[in-house]
Amino acid sequence: MGKWLTAKHAAEQVRAEVAKEAAHWRAEGIVPKVAVLLVEGDPASAYYAETKRKIAGKLGIEFECRTMPPDAREEQLLDIVKAWSRDASVHGIMLELPLPGHISASDVAAAIDPLKDVDGVTPANKLAVMTGEPGLYPATPQSCIRLLQAYGYTLEGKNVTLVGRGQTVGLPLFHMLQREQATVTVCHSRTIDLKRHVERADIVIAAVGHAGLITADMLRPASVVVDAGINEREDGSITGDVSPEAFEAAEAVSPVPGGVGTLTTALLFENAMKAIRLQTQAAKKETIL
Repeated sequence: MGKWLTAKHAAEQVRAEVAKEAAHWRAEGIVPKVAVLLVEGDPASAYYAETKRKIAGKLGIEFECRTMPPDAREEQLLDIVKAWSRDASVHGIMLELPLPGHISASDVAAAIDPLKDVDGVTPANKLAVMTGEPGLYPATPQSCIRLLQAYGYTLEGKNVTLVGRGQTVGLPLFHMLQREQATVTVCHSRTIDLKRHVERADIVIAAVGHAGLITADMLRPASVVVDAGINEREDGSITGDVSPEAFEAAEAVSPVPGGVGTLTTALLFENAMKAIRLQTQAAKKETIL
């Protein structure tokens, strides 16, 4: 029987550091503030926005959520994002996804000031993830790595099988794992014999959005599994990409919920603190020039 890689303790540590830094900025006369843009119609998005509001309040961070109707025009969303980008009192901007089909999420994301892009969705921050340059990296890929580190699992020299190559998690995580000196195999919908790639890995990270894709028979007793998948069951509950039976077959498995997602939310606010530092540095450079 394996062990659960729960994120409660790691998330508490991150939140404590964020609260400490937020208090520091307040003492300096800067009131940390994040703004969330939500389009009605997706219950999960509304839930996540409310969760962020509650956590922000506990951390001493101001929170604004602008809610738009499902038939809102793309131009309206662009105007809101651009206004927040110009507003010096707003330090972090989050765009709740998915958006309605008539709105281009990539176009709206691209309008966010990269220094306020705490979700890491702008072209500038996507490039920074690829190159390793300073920027705001997406929180879920960071969470996968930080959760492993919290339990003492190093990535250097390890064989990592990453299942999923999506823009949100898989692709940025691939680049981040490489910088941790891991040997990374990326599997996807066209991969032949997924089991062969999974069973030879020291660490398996699932980020597909396919419930139960990783099964117990794919894993070795020494396998460490990070489940970054989120899937909704018919009864409304949440499950990951890894089969529940995998817990019996592997050395360690992160649960869903209670694993990657729990730490991700904390890291979003850590990104907000980093955003303030980046904005402060940029303002100083402009003053010098």
